[in-house]
Amino acid sequence: MDLIHKFLKIVVPPVAITGLLFFLPSYWFYKFITSILSSIFSENVAGKVVLIAGASSGIGEHLAYEYARRGAYLALAARRKNSLREVGDRAVLLGSPDVIVVPTDVSKVEDLDHLVYVAGVIPVCMFEEVTDFNNLAPGMDITFWGSVYTTHLAIPHLRRSKGKIVAITSSASWLREPRLSFYSASKAAQTSLYETLRIELGSDIGITIVTPGLIESEMTKGKFLNKEGRLKVDQDLRDVVMSIVPVETTGRCAKAIVNSACRGEKYLTEPPWFRTTIFWTVFCPEVLEWFSRWFFITEPGIPPKEAPSKKILDLTGLKKYIYPESILSPEIKVD
Repeated sequence: MDLIHKFLKIVVPPVAITGLLFFLPSYWFYKFITSILSSIFSENVAGKVVLIAGASSGIGEHLAYEYARRGAYLALAARRKNSLREVGDRAVLLGSPDVIVVPTDVSKVEDLDHLVYVAGVIPVCMFEEVTDFNNLAPGMDITFWGSVYTTHLAIPHLRRSKGKIVAITSSASWLREPRLSFYSASKAAQTSLYETLRIELGSDIGITIVTPGLIESEMTKGKFLNKEGRLKVDQDLRDVVMSIVPVETTGRCAKAIVNSACRGEKYLTEPPWFRTTIFWTVFCPEVLEWFSRWFFITEPGIPPKEAPSKKILDLTGLKKYIYPESILSPEIKVD
């Protein structure tokens, strides 16, 4: 066995690289042609049924409005009943023929055409600060296991309708940042789940995996799950985590997601420039790790708000230009 692995160690890398160089031009040409065709023959969702899990705020809320504008029937699920009803009422005004509001229950998926899973919470704390990991279990339960249960229930119905799954994961699945270890892990697991399902399900069900950067939402308002397991709004810590990275509006993001799903695209990163971070992660991981430690972490005993990431944001005064006005206020929906 050792001889075989030594042989493969010598032979496989040059063969793989050479094969890739020959394959890429034709593959890119194929992708270019199919992207043009999918734009021309984009799916019309008018009259189709869309289930959105996590629709009471943020990206999920605005996805409901975008699908409503296109005439889709909506089933909206989330924990906050009153907020969900408000979203449903507005979706009807925007053009949805009918909206079903399902507080917390995402099991009613008959005659389904699109499943959109957005629900999630974001634990924010240093790993070593955690004294009871059960406090952070909702981060994995809602983000990962919630998508598992919902998708498993939806697959038979989506297979019948030749439907689609739209999985809202995150660029945090590849871009690591201090204090986001649990969130990054849950999003990486979610991405791997849907990439594997894409192989298992084949052409029966289309899967679009969305990896947003920073998008206007309650999370970018600073709504985090702290180390005690309590949801709270901490805009100082939000500034440490987000710093001078521009935040895209939810409406723009939602429109890009629905367009991508209707075109049958496999991946979408929004805003598009966020994709460049993948190359830094792959080709210069040490540089990225060094920068993240310097930029986001303070010395022991020094509060997080003294990190360079927040100091630079405060000194430059960029917040009012790169953060949407809606996330400058700490107010969030409570029900």
